[in-house]
Amino acid sequence: MPTKPKEEVVEEPQEKNQHQMMELLRRMFLATIGAAVIAQEEIETLVNKLVERGEIAEKDGKKLINEMMDKRKSKTSDVSGEINKNIETVLNRMNIPTKADVDALGQKISALSKKVDELKKP
Repeated sequence: MPTKPKEEVVEEPQEKNQHQMMELLRRMFLATIGAAVIAQEEIETLVNKLVERGEIAEKDGKKLINEMMDKRKSKTSDVSGEINKNIETVLNRMNIPTKADVDALGQKISALSKKVDELKKP
């Protein structure tokens, strides 16, 4: 019996690029989270060693950890803003509509559908 050849799914170049871009962004995000966790653990380990050696007081160690975490959060927030701007730039270059664009089109379609329904009424 002849077998039916499998149909190959051929992605459009733009879709393939979008998929690759999203995968890259996902990996970057996961790497960033991992780096932040490692950094926090290293900071806590370092401060705990200083406390154990008696080089700083436990109270000062906790304060130092909190200050460093606050600075890290601030820097992370700044970096997140930059990443978001860069992502928007890339999406604009690739001519990919934003959520706002899609939402606006959805509203226009709804309005037009209502008008068509009104015109159909006798």
